[in-house]
Amino acid sequence: MSIRRLPEKLVNRIAAGEVVERPAAALKELVENALDAGATRVAVRIAEGGILRLEVDDDGCGMTASDMALALERHATSKLPTDAIEDVTTMGFRGEALPSIASVARLTLESRIAGADGWRRVIDNGSLVAEGPAALARGTRVMVEDLFARVPARRKFLRSARSEYAACLDVVKRLAMARADVGFTVEHDGRRVLDVQGGQDRLSRVAALTQRELAANSIGVDVERGEVRLGGVISLPTYNRGIADHQYLFVNGRPVKDRLLVGALRGAYADLLARDRHPVVALFLDLPTSEVDVNVHPAKTEVRFRDPQLVRGMIVGGLRRALDEEGFRSVQRPADAALAAWQQEPAAPAPTTGFLFGQRSEPAVHLFGAEAAPPPADAARVYDRMMPFAGAAAPIAGRAEVAEAPPPVAADHPLGIARGQIANTYIVAEAEDGLVIVDQHAAHERLVLEQLRRGMAGQAVPSQGLLLPEVVEIDEPACDRLEAAAAQLSALGVEIERFGPAAVMVRATPAMLGAIDCHKLVTDIADDLAGYDAALGLSERLELVAATMACHGSVRAGRPLNVAEMNALLRQMEVTPHSGQCNHGRPTWVKLAMDDVEKLFGRK
Repeated sequence: MSIRRLPEKLVNRIAAGEVVERPAAALKELVENALDAGATRVAVRIAEGGILRLEVDDDGCGMTASDMALALERHATSKLPTDAIEDVTTMGFRGEALPSIASVARLTLESRIAGADGWRRVIDNGSLVAEGPAALARGTRVMVEDLFARVPARRKFLRSARSEYAACLDVVKRLAMARADVGFTVEHDGRRVLDVQGGQDRLSRVAALTQRELAANSIGVDVERGEVRLGGVISLPTYNRGIADHQYLFVNGRPVKDRLLVGALRGAYADLLARDRHPVVALFLDLPTSEVDVNVHPAKTEVRFRDPQLVRGMIVGGLRRALDEEGFRSVQRPADAALAAWQQEPAAPAPTTGFLFGQRSEPAVHLFGAEAAPPPADAARVYDRMMPFAGAAAPIAGRAEVAEAPPPVAADHPLGIARGQIANTYIVAEAEDGLVIVDQHAAHERLVLEQLRRGMAGQAVPSQGLLLPEVVEIDEPACDRLEAAAAQLSALGVEIERFGPAAVMVRATPAMLGAIDCHKLVTDIADDLAGYDAALGLSERLELVAATMACHGSVRAGRPLNVAEMNALLRQMEVTPHSGQCNHGRPTWVKLAMDDVEKLFGRK
């Protein structure tokens, strides 16, 4: 087989496979070009997730007609004035973005510099089809239409319009965080979904693009070692998410997804968060260009550091120091009015006598608040006749006790019979051959999960309708994921429906969960659906959702339980599969054999 040169159009299409793999990648290149052009305002318009149309309009320096023609040629760029490829200070530098996009779509490029007329060029899948004057303000407008329309092998691998739109929105959010001085607007199918003004500080910009609650539940980070500086905002350990896609990392203003940075972030929160929880962070690392290589991947999302240990040490040490300085601070304390609404149940005072304490008891208080009738005049004679030990009697309980059956025999049950509770967290039970200690929260979490799994297998989980449906506001891609899985979630007892672009309405929750925080439950479910969307099917993802729901509805550590409740939990554990471990892999119960107990006291 003879060797031949590939046609230029085919070469461009091959190059496009590295640079433009989906609409979000094309949008990233176009917005980065706008930022490199000195834009103070970037307007993005998306149609059908970017598959039908992408449009980026900026007020940057613009281009002349000759520069526009050169920009549409491969390996032509203004961002690398010298041959020092390692000295890159701009977002893009390969010179392949525009020609690669133009080779697989219909690209319309319009631009005008100050004091000159505008110009327009139209490229249809690599061929120039039109050019001429254009009327626009100073800046550049790029429109990409029908991406991969003539490359069906590539287009069929694109995901749904909703998924592509979510990826495009994430790209713009990350670039908007990197440049808080630039204003960004995003419109999808004629509806504005993002609008942030320029000139904001980092904390305000990050909070506006993530969650509004982050501003009150975050910590500022500012660490400097020589020429390397680390800044940004991190969330309190108590303010976390179920997936790691709310972690925004930047190196010299460039959004990256680097394993070193992610590992350092995980190490900083290692002792503060569960393994399946992730903090919300936005970290900005600035260092000399000679200390980092950004030319690792065409997408420029991976970097290599000359001194990785220095970078890791700054992140781990800086974040831990910032968290330690906050002390006992937790997520936003409730208002004083909310705390005042909580009242302890009044208990009847213990009877007192003049014989023991030298004074009479106070007048009795009626059950509903009214004072009882005053004591008779001869009450003193009654006090004198009381027994000396009457004052030590148990206080009168404020409620009646339920009559209980005779206690069961420990030999009849593998996990024994409950004898008490330690720290309102651990159940102590006596078995025939030893002592059993049960983590009540971990055990009940597994029991609830297995019941939810039975619901997924066809036995619908009973739901409890809310008296007043609760509206939960979350971002639009999360609402889309919840809406797509609404039928399957209904089998788990969660009934939701769409309530506008960025909100869902919760009408019912699983009855077994009792009173729960609907906002946190829905947010965690949406995170689970997003975190495993690419790798698992819907049924497998719903199992993870069920695990999250089980955690919300389980008996919490610190909740007092009576003997009947403790025994009921033990009996259910004995007939439930996998009850020996919780949903996170931790043991739910441990056993101390009687021989070991006797050894502790020197009996053996």
